[in-house]
Amino acid sequence: MVKINPNFQKLPGNYLFSEIARRVSAHAAANPGKKLIRLGIGDCTLPLPPAVIKAMSAAVEEMGKKESFRGYGPEQGYEFLREAIAENDYAALGIKLAADEIFVSDGAKSDCGNIGDIFDKDNSVAVCDPVYPAYVDTNAMAGRAGDHDGDRWTNLIYMPCTAETGFMPEPPKRTPDMIYLCFPNNPTGAAATRDRLSLWVDYAVKNGSVILFDGAYEAFITDETLPRSIYEIKGAEECAIEFRSFSKTAGFTGTRCAYTVVPKALKRQGESLNSMWNRRQTTKFNGVPYIVQRGAAAIYSDEGKKEVAANLAYYQKNAAVIREGLTKASLSVFGGVNSPYIWAQTPGKASSWDFFDLLLNKAGVVSTPGAGFGPAGEGYIRLTAFGDAEATIEAVERIADSIR
Repeated sequence: MVKINPNFQKLPGNYLFSEIARRVSAHAAANPGKKLIRLGIGDCTLPLPPAVIKAMSAAVEEMGKKESFRGYGPEQGYEFLREAIAENDYAALGIKLAADEIFVSDGAKSDCGNIGDIFDKDNSVAVCDPVYPAYVDTNAMAGRAGDHDGDRWTNLIYMPCTAETGFMPEPPKRTPDMIYLCFPNNPTGAAATRDRLSLWVDYAVKNGSVILFDGAYEAFITDETLPRSIYEIKGAEECAIEFRSFSKTAGFTGTRCAYTVVPKALKRQGESLNSMWNRRQTTKFNGVPYIVQRGAAAIYSDEGKKEVAANLAYYQKNAAVIREGLTKASLSVFGGVNSPYIWAQTPGKASSWDFFDLLLNKAGVVSTPGAGFGPAGEGYIRLTAFGDAEATIEAVERIADSIR
């Protein structure tokens, strides 16, 4: 008789965003015609930049001609995109990366979960608290998290990120093998300084740990003193894997394209993690479609850069509107600067889910309850800046009215 993976049976309830979708659907069914404003899930609302559409359309034409048709592409990504990434996202920062240290994929979420394939299941794992749920759940599925005691996983090392710590984690007393870091942070919106990242790189190099660095929101950094990549820190190429995404940068949430950097200098037990990830990808992944990669490459054109910058400015303004509006409504608000996420404390010590339900039912605004990101997220909600500008203004007014 077949045996299933018992770790799936340990997962508590629904995945956070699935539970949000369930509650929102139930509310919509009970209140037909009532306008909902969705500031919960970080899904873009602006269309793809014109330069991207132009490039993808040209690629479609190529695929319709025998002489330019392409079948299977390289699992690692086409050279034209990998070289554009190396030049624009890294060389521009003074970081030297070879194209074969960059692996194009269908999403940072996929890679953050799949990267566990190259690590032993007995490795200890450290995560921030609160944390993006995919880091935790994928390690639970792999058997690294232990058991869920109703509050947290017994084998995970939780690093509290609270208002008292500036929502920054401290190196734990128990040394982890794998360390998940995300800056600018999802969900708190905190951005790491150069000194803070240097502390973590030094820690990882000293202890032989590997940092899994999620940089999906680096494009929202406006403070020029803040690092945009962990590889700006000396020694990071020996201890860190970086995940990047075109989803929030260029609106590829539905188009799907991202990349992961695994430096050749990163080795453990005499093995190259770059080679291991390449082996994993060539076995389990068939690559991102040529049409999509041509669209992604277009954001590095002069025209594409201007259009992407305009889209980012649109969302950054939304973030400022939410941050300022909720502050005026007497909520304690964090994030929203160098980040598309606003982390707001619930009023009157209300629970995260209770405040989520209040905003949903009274204000018609969808948020994300902080408790869904871990124990330290209780008492907060997350709002995103990816909505329509006019709807965002209306949502802030509705929230303010609902808590008066």
